[in-house]
Amino acid sequence: MKNDKNILLQNIEKLHTTEMGKLRIEKNLNLKEDAVCYCKQMIKNNKSYIYKQGKNWYCEIDNIRITIHFHSYTIITAHIVKSTH
Repeated sequence: MKNDKNILLQNIEKLHTTEMGKLRIEKNLNLKEDAVCYCKQMIKNNKSYIYKQGKNWYCEIDNIRITIHFHSYTIITAHIVKSTH
């Protein structure tokens, strides 16, 4: 897990999303700020739990899960989830 987080953090500037992804994330999280900036802040947070599963990275923090495509660093979605830990 630690290695997964380090890899993602080393590539944090590659994170991006599509216009549809931005709208989906903002709606799902009820954001008033930029979705990509918000996701980067969550990923950088020391409390974030980051892991790779299949073709995606997942970042879980508080009650939010962010899904990022492993190779392209595209933020696919972010949504509120019930606690899994």
